[in-house]
Amino acid sequence: MQRRHADAELPQELVLAIQRVLELNPGQNDDPLDDLSNNFNPVDVLNQLFPDEASLARLDAVQAKLAQDERELQAEIDSLQEALQRDQDPGRMQLIQEMISDLLGQMSRIREKASESEAVVRNITKDIQALDLAKKNLILSMTTLKRLQMLVNALTQLEDQVKEKRYAEVAHSLAAVKQLSATFKSYTSVHLIMQVWKRIQQIQGETRSQLDAEFDSFFLQDLSKPFKTTQITDACAVIDVLGLDVRTQLIERYVALELKEYRRIFRASDEAGHLDNITRRFAWFRRLLTAHELEIGRVFPAEWRVGWWLFSKFVSITRDDLSTLLSKAGQSLTVKLLLETLQQTTEFQLSMAKKWATPVDEILKTASPPTVQIQSMSSAFEPHLGVFVDAQDKALADMLAPHRGPKTRSSVDTTSKPSTTTSTPRASLSTPDEPEPAPIVLPSSTELFYFYAQSLDQCAKLSTGQALFDLCGVQKKWLKIYAEDVLSPKLKRPQIQSRKSMDSRLDKAELQQACLLINTADYCQVTAAELEEKIKEKLNEKFKEKVKLQAERDLFMSVVSAAINIQLRELELACDGAFNTMSRANWGAMSHVTGHSPFMSDITQATEQVAELIKPLVEQKKYLRNFIDKASSLLLMRFTNALVKSRPLKEIGAEQLLIDLGVFKSCLLKLPGEILSTSSYTRSLTKITTRLEALLKVIVTPVDPPEGFILNYTLVIGDASFSNFQKILDLKGTPKAEQNSLLDSFLTITSTKTDLESTSFLSSLDMDPSTSLAVGSPATSRIALPLSSTSAAESVFSALSSPSLSGPPTGSSNDGSAKGNEKREVFSDIRRFVTFGLRPPS
Repeated sequence: MQRRHADAELPQELVLAIQRVLELNPGQNDDPLDDLSNNFNPVDVLNQLFPDEASLARLDAVQAKLAQDERELQAEIDSLQEALQRDQDPGRMQLIQEMISDLLGQMSRIREKASESEAVVRNITKDIQALDLAKKNLILSMTTLKRLQMLVNALTQLEDQVKEKRYAEVAHSLAAVKQLSATFKSYTSVHLIMQVWKRIQQIQGETRSQLDAEFDSFFLQDLSKPFKTTQITDACAVIDVLGLDVRTQLIERYVALELKEYRRIFRASDEAGHLDNITRRFAWFRRLLTAHELEIGRVFPAEWRVGWWLFSKFVSITRDDLSTLLSKAGQSLTVKLLLETLQQTTEFQLSMAKKWATPVDEILKTASPPTVQIQSMSSAFEPHLGVFVDAQDKALADMLAPHRGPKTRSSVDTTSKPSTTTSTPRASLSTPDEPEPAPIVLPSSTELFYFYAQSLDQCAKLSTGQALFDLCGVQKKWLKIYAEDVLSPKLKRPQIQSRKSMDSRLDKAELQQACLLINTADYCQVTAAELEEKIKEKLNEKFKEKVKLQAERDLFMSVVSAAINIQLRELELACDGAFNTMSRANWGAMSHVTGHSPFMSDITQATEQVAELIKPLVEQKKYLRNFIDKASSLLLMRFTNALVKSRPLKEIGAEQLLIDLGVFKSCLLKLPGEILSTSSYTRSLTKITTRLEALLKVIVTPVDPPEGFILNYTLVIGDASFSNFQKILDLKGTPKAEQNSLLDSFLTITSTKTDLESTSFLSSLDMDPSTSLAVGSPATSRIALPLSSTSAAESVFSALSSPSLSGPPTGSSNDGSAKGNEKREVFSDIRRFVTFGLRPPS
């Protein structure tokens, strides 16, 4: 029953209809019983009526109210049913249908009477419409005849005015004739109209021929004799009436006459027309333009812009000559002549644009026929600007020649700056006794980009098209050469020799060179990005997408990678003797512990010396953080290698190594300093050293009793690995006879401990580490020793066997407080550019 009631949901349309009939507003309904939606819940209503036990006292009152509501609702339902029965009375419905039929009949009769009335009115007004049409045709005929009379009269006047050369009046009459004749174009089938139309065309032809003769006489007149300029000015007005094509032909004829002498004097085959005499061309045109403006040009209307037409035709002729001369020059064309000629041409065009306050391209477009497109004179040099690009290529080769190759390897290249065609020696501002301060970057890099900026600006003034794009290709080429042939050779060392035991002397020159190369490579890759944006700003749109210097920036980041590798190599060489001494220590001969070992002083001293030397020399702190991360992991790896190689450790040796490890950890924690220290570095370093401490603490524990020793292992190490436990016994120096008994006990005890892991950090501990250096030549090996990454603690022991690891990239420390002290952030994800891989020794 309840299930059927729950399924019997009222449609939403019915609910809304009931609410409208009962004038219920769901938003303002205070009585929950009036809710007609499907979400009605009687339990909620009961909880609302009886919120607590005390409210049950009102049960009788609530029942009485509900009964009263039920009676009122029933009464309302009965009244609505009675009203519905009255409305559904059959007699009343029949009456309504009869009334609708009568109404439709009346509408039909009204429509018929309206049609009859319309026919009567049309018959009455038929004669009136005929009269209106006759009136309209009569008015049109009178107007046409009147216009024809006016056209004939104007045509007669025009003939007389043309014969008498009264051009001021001819202009007005001809304009009137052309305007009137346009209305008779549709009547040319009429014989009389056709005769008038032919006569108009004939008079226009005669007028044009007469004006051509007038202007020819004017153009070829002797300027020493007086001439009526007013007559020519009036004739110009007639030319405007005849049409734009007539005016264009007249101007072109005048321009051709004016430049006829120019063509004769400056032929490409004559000496005056050679490239080195281009200034004579411009001087000749300036004189021509001045004479035109002072004499003949004054009679032309200003809107004709005859001076623009002279310039446009001069540009067209000169451009063709320049193209011919440049093509004939071929290989004999020098950069000096090319640039001088192009500069003079550009200056001339700019002077003309400034004279008329209009861009040259707009002048050429306005003062030329619609079907002809005239290009600027400077565009003739575009196909030949490869000579300029080749000259820049040669200049760069000469600039970098002293710095290329392995023979140029030195600490800094500041002893003498390379001589270039654009640089001059600078006077020193310091006294001879004062040493020159060490540079932050190689001066050759700043000279390179200074030269790039100069050549880029110079080329952009000449062309922003193919030539500038070709120059970008040359600059890309020499960026790659600078990274591979100038910076990279400074990183290579012919041979690496391990220093003798306890020999912790540093190669300061090598470290300074590495710092200098880091700064230089970073400067180059940042400036290369700025260079790319600068080139895109100047280039045409169709070349912008092709400009990419990302590959060259990657090369510079690889130089940074190799330079940091050199720093790690020098640090390892400085500590190598002390680690060798540690690996040969005889811990079994020790009877007691006395402070930290002497070799630990050498290690900490060498580490601090390297860090103090590098910190002030490297500009970007992200590279320092990267070096410190990898240096810490490298030293911890060498410490663990020496620990394994120095076995057996015995209990006394393990205690001594615990003290040494504490000193080593303190040194590494202080290594970054306050500025470079990060929480991730401290956390990772602590995690690794804690595991080394756990290893040593297990070795310190006495073997007797075996159960206590094994339980301590399971608590500290936390695994049930048979091989890992055997590694502990080997490091401890337990005799083979005792090892078998301990291993059996280990298997017995761990078999009952199901919560132990099968592996731990000891699983990756190499018991036969390599004796070679972990960091080799930058040309043969690279190193990645992750410390600040999340997997650092798990990877440090596997690094003992020299596998390939993925370490943090250069500058990957997430120190939010140090970001504000950096000068710039170059890459959002520098992981792509600087990575170090640890290769197994050959």
